[in-house]
Amino acid sequence: MIAALTRLFGVHNLPLAEDVVQDAFCRALEVWKVRGVPENPGAWLMMTAKNRALDVLRRERTARTFAPDLRRQLAAEATLAPAVDEAFAERAIRDEQLRMMFSCCHPRLAEDVQVALVLNILCGFGAGEIAAAFLSGRAAIEKRITRGKKTLARAKRLFDLADREFVARLSTVRRALYLLFNEGYHGASGEAAVRVELCAEAIRLAELLRGYLPAASPETDALAALMYLHAARLPARLDGAGELSSLLDQDRSRWDLRLGAQGLALLERSAAGQTLSAYHLEAAIAAAHAAAPGVEDTDWKLIVSLYDRLMAVTPSPVVALNRAVAIAHRDGPARGIDELRAIADRDRLERYPFYPAAIGELELRRGNPDAARRQFSTALPLTRNATERRYLEKRIQKCVSF
Repeated sequence: MIAALTRLFGVHNLPLAEDVVQDAFCRALEVWKVRGVPENPGAWLMMTAKNRALDVLRRERTARTFAPDLRRQLAAEATLAPAVDEAFAERAIRDEQLRMMFSCCHPRLAEDVQVALVLNILCGFGAGEIAAAFLSGRAAIEKRITRGKKTLARAKRLFDLADREFVARLSTVRRALYLLFNEGYHGASGEAAVRVELCAEAIRLAELLRGYLPAASPETDALAALMYLHAARLPARLDGAGELSSLLDQDRSRWDLRLGAQGLALLERSAAGQTLSAYHLEAAIAAAHAAAPGVEDTDWKLIVSLYDRLMAVTPSPVVALNRAVAIAHRDGPARGIDELRAIADRDRLERYPFYPAAIGELELRRGNPDAARRQFSTALPLTRNATERRYLEKRIQKCVSF
């Protein structure tokens, strides 16, 4: 909706586009309370935004305030409706979403600001959710978004996909979609531990990217492969009671074989290029898990070697944490704990509940329930939602009854 409205109002009037979308959602809250949720909520919202856009374009005062060039459209009232219809056509919206993604990746902005903009404008992320994805503070993210929107306002128009900067911006677009999927899969928000709709949105946007030939590179295929392979495990992320289930405890018969097959096919397709990206390596790790009928069948030696290569390509505390857990499965919990405590920059994990929780799991595995309970208790106040809290409370209880 924002992409379509930005085409009408211009990128320098992004706040106006956001206001119209907000108005459509507010209208939905009022109408749906009385009439109920319509059969196709998305279409209802799109039509409401479209009608509101027509109203805005017809108001000369608003046109003068936000965009003087709209007066030309007001002079030809009969052209307004067709112009709005064209902006909201399915193909136009698809193209404008691509242009919006690449507009957010302006070269004058640091990459972290670019990614924050994509997540905020195109994917509807709040500052708190973006902060959780970046392991950063909310205030810092708010500043990034404000700074980014000011730069966009000076650009006047959305990015032209034929621009020579296209390739340079493509990597940041992929990074934003990666973070969007991760937010859905790991649930950094306070709403839920798993947000399937965000994973589906990330896959949709990745397919949108793959559908545009200049963006359909092996690295884009690898990103899509990673998403599909992880999405295949979503049905088992929560158990029958709606409680969080770790990878080791998941009922693998509930994994989506169709999505897994799509992921494996895309991973094979991604091997056609000469580049070995972080997405290739993460997708290969996910494929190794998908190939194992059970935890005991997992090729942990292969997974550790893939994490070693991933650390060489994109080192980070979170990658190091996952590598340490894989080492624990290969070499035993004591070795895993040593690796966890040796992580460089682990101060960045201070607000990350899975760091003390990982130590707790390994302490429990090596028969130290008291030490494990202390670690789970440390992780408990760091949780982002009730599902994570209940999971850790159960782990603490297990330590007590060990």
